[in-house]
Amino acid sequence: MGNSLHRDVHQATTWSIVLSASMIFAGILALFVPAMTGVAVTLVVGWLLIISGILHLGFAWRASGPGTVVWEILLAVVYAATGFYLLANPVMGLEAITLALAMYLVCEGALEFVLAFALRPLPGTGWLVFDGIVTLLLAVLIWRGWPTSSTWVVGTLVGISMFFSGLTRLMISMAVRRIAA
Repeated sequence: MGNSLHRDVHQATTWSIVLSASMIFAGILALFVPAMTGVAVTLVVGWLLIISGILHLGFAWRASGPGTVVWEILLAVVYAATGFYLLANPVMGLEAITLALAMYLVCEGALEFVLAFALRPLPGTGWLVFDGIVTLLLAVLIWRGWPTSSTWVVGTLVGISMFFSGLTRLMISMAVRRIAA
């Protein structure tokens, strides 16, 4: 029984290591071609919005009350129209996503300051202020360079995320393998 478990863990961690290496490679590739990565992200978001529009239309059939039906149909139209726009104009869609990201970062940075102020007597709240400053600086960097920054922002952030997710998964898989050995 123990030998079977060891073999199963070894096999599972082997696949996890292979997938981790693939994620690391994909992240590095995304960092080398951030514009293509950004457009790919825009296309995926476009398809997800279309699927969401279809689902909202489906929910309209199951809705109770005419107000809910109208609301679901309106949401379906907005989601689907936005999705089709992103698919038809992926570069402009990438610009819109980049601008939305900058606005999100401004909100996040502001909330970090509010949280730091609310928790200020506690130790470590300086890190919240630091996080807020870095987040706002990133937002300003993106916004000041917009729309030109659209060619690198989304793709670079996705590449960094993929790289570190793969690296984290690799380290965890190797640790599990060492423990099970």
